[in-house]
Amino acid sequence: MQRSWYAWAWHAMAAPADDLRDTPPAPLPSALVAEIAAGAVPSPNIWNSPQVYEVENRAVDPDGVLEAAMRRIRPWDGATVLDLGCGTGFHLPFFAREAARVIGVEPHAALAAAAGRRVRDLPNVTVRVGTAQRIPLPDASVDVVHARWAYFFGPGCEPGLAELRRVLRRGGAAMIIDNDATRSTFGGWFRRWLTSYDAESVERFWAAQGFSREPLLTRWSFQNRDDLAAVLRIEFPADLADAFLAEHPGCEVDYAINLWWRVYGLAPLGGSRA
Repeated sequence: MQRSWYAWAWHAMAAPADDLRDTPPAPLPSALVAEIAAGAVPSPNIWNSPQVYEVENRAVDPDGVLEAAMRRIRPWDGATVLDLGCGTGFHLPFFAREAARVIGVEPHAALAAAAGRRVRDLPNVTVRVGTAQRIPLPDASVDVVHARWAYFFGPGCEPGLAELRRVLRRGGAAMIIDNDATRSTFGGWFRRWLTSYDAESVERFWAAQGFSREPLLTRWSFQNRDDLAAVLRIEFPADLADAFLAEHPGCEVDYAINLWWRVYGLAPLGGSRA
């Protein structure tokens, strides 16, 4: 679940997997791979292995822990939802069941095309090519922004945060999902891979940006060991992936995540409106 070189954050959302039975996207045409919007943060796992990433998406959070937490922050029934860094559109049908309008924005043209095919029969969903730094939407045009393991990994994402503020309506919410490297089996793997990762500095960054942290414990649940192996090999170097497989039995992995969230346009305690 790491979508960039700063990969302490690649993966997918998930309502229970049974709610997301869309046909996996076809392999990406090689001619489209180079069509990437300027400023995009590379996401080697989904860019290079979209079908394996689909398997990963389906394994994430079968208990709906993340979905429940997001609903507590800002329900999206009747709302306009932006899925920023939507990839092949895995989460678009999920939001479309209740939202009035859903917009997927993705910098990789081939992935955006796959997302468009996925939602072609959903009249309330559109997909556009664009980046977090230049969201192709008008000011104050969305109610909810969902960004899962995409671009917003801490220091350096300030241009994207400015864009979130611009496109969100007053009272709108940004919800950013990232890894919690301080706990869980996956968190331990993450620390062994990205030894320089500083969880405390990341938390300080988000607090300074006015975001709250909702720590959540989810899990991966794969159908078989082959699927787990395939996913580990797009998320970690081969030697580490093999070590993790050897150390960890079964097809489930406990996985801690952080839900960073902020509601815009509301007055903080003792302060002015933001």
